[in-house]
Amino acid sequence: MSTTTYDPSPLGNNVLAIDTWSSRNELPSFEEFDYIDIASIDREKKTIVGTTLTDAADAPSRARQIVQTNDVLVSTVRPNLNAVAVVPEELNGAIASTGFCVLRSHPERLCHRYLYHWVRSPFFVADMVRKATGASYPAVSDAIIKASMLPLPPLSEQKRIADILDKADSIRRKRQEAIDGLKKLDNCLFEETFGSLAQEVNQWPTALLDDVLFFQEGPGVRNWQFTDSGVKLLNVRNLVDGRLDLGNTDRFLSEEEAYGKYEHFLVETGDLVMATSGVTWGKTAWVNSGHLPLCMNTSTVRFRPLNEDRVTRSYMHAFLKSRFFTRQIDRLVTGSAQPNFGPSHLKQVEMTIPDMESQLQYQQRFKRFTALLDKNINILQAANNLFNSLVQRAFTGEL
Repeated sequence: MSTTTYDPSPLGNNVLAIDTWSSRNELPSFEEFDYIDIASIDREKKTIVGTTLTDAADAPSRARQIVQTNDVLVSTVRPNLNAVAVVPEELNGAIASTGFCVLRSHPERLCHRYLYHWVRSPFFVADMVRKATGASYPAVSDAIIKASMLPLPPLSEQKRIADILDKADSIRRKRQEAIDGLKKLDNCLFEETFGSLAQEVNQWPTALLDDVLFFQEGPGVRNWQFTDSGVKLLNVRNLVDGRLDLGNTDRFLSEEEAYGKYEHFLVETGDLVMATSGVTWGKTAWVNSGHLPLCMNTSTVRFRPLNEDRVTRSYMHAFLKSRFFTRQIDRLVTGSAQPNFGPSHLKQVEMTIPDMESQLQYQQRFKRFTALLDKNINILQAANNLFNSLVQRAFTGEL
C-alpha cells in the first residue's frame, strides 16, 4: 500500500475571519435570529439539531458570532465529547455562542467537508484533549484550535477524500435511521399484542411488581474502591442500543471484595439490567455469559421473573419499557430535580399479567423483531468500522 505524506499546516492559516457582535445592542431589539449553543449539537450525529429563536434584547451574552453556510463549528469545552457540526444553508446568518470556534474555510486552500471530517477525527480529538486545561471543566481556546496542525493535501485531493468519507458516513447514518425506525416499532408490537395497558388494565389481572419479579439495586461502590483489574463494575454508560458494551468503561472491583461482601450483587446470565438515574433512565440490556463476571453498581437495577410460568422474560422486558411502567415511575419520582428511582419506588408499581398464551405469542413475534434489529445493528457496526478505517487512512496518506 502506497503512502502519501501531506505537509501539515496550521489550521488558522487556512480559514477566514468571521463577523461578530461586540454588543447585544448592535441589532434592533425586535429583530429575531436563530441562536446556536452547545446544546444545539447532537454529539453522536455531529449535526445541529435545534436552535433557539431569540432577539437582541433577550440574547445571551455569549451570542456573538455570525455564521454562514458551511462554517464548521467546534466546541471549545470538553473537547473529548467532540461537539462539532457544519452550518446548513437554512442557518446562514444565525448567531453562534462564543463557546464555539467558528472555522470558515479559505475557498482556495481548504475544503469545508475535509475540514469537518478532520475536526471529528481521533487525531484532532486526541490533540485537543492533550491541550485542554481545567480539571473539572476542560476547555481549549480558539487560538489552540487554530494553531493545531492538519494534513493539507492539494484542494482537489481534499475534495476526493471528503467525497469518500461523506459516502461512507451516509451509509452508516442511513443504517442508524433504519435502526431508530425499528426501535419505534418495539412499543407498537407490544401494544398490538396486549393493548394499551393503561386503558385495558381490567382485561388482565395485576400484581405488585415485587410479587412477580426479583429486582435488586446496585450498591454504592466508592471511587476509592475502584481497581485497575478484577471484576468489572456495571455503569449506566455500558448500556448502549439495548446491549451491554463493557469496553467503554474501566472500573473494576477487587476479586476479594467482589466475591466477598459484594457477592450477592454479581449478575447472572439472563438478568435484565436497567439504568435508574438521570436522563438515560429506563435504558436496558440483557446479561449473557460473555459479560461475566460483572458486579452491579449504583444507578442500576437488575430484574428477573420469580416464576417464568407466570411471567416470561420477554414480557418482563417489554413491560419495563412500556408506557404503563414509565408513567408509574414518572408519577412516583415527581418533584425530583433528577429522575432517580430504586426498590422503594418499584415496590409500588403494578404489573399487568396477561395469560401465558398471549405472552408466548408476543415472545415469538419479538424474537423475529429482535433478529431483524440485531442484523441491522451488526451491519451498522461494520459500517462504523469501515468509516473509522477510512478516516484513519485518509489522514495518514493511505486513502
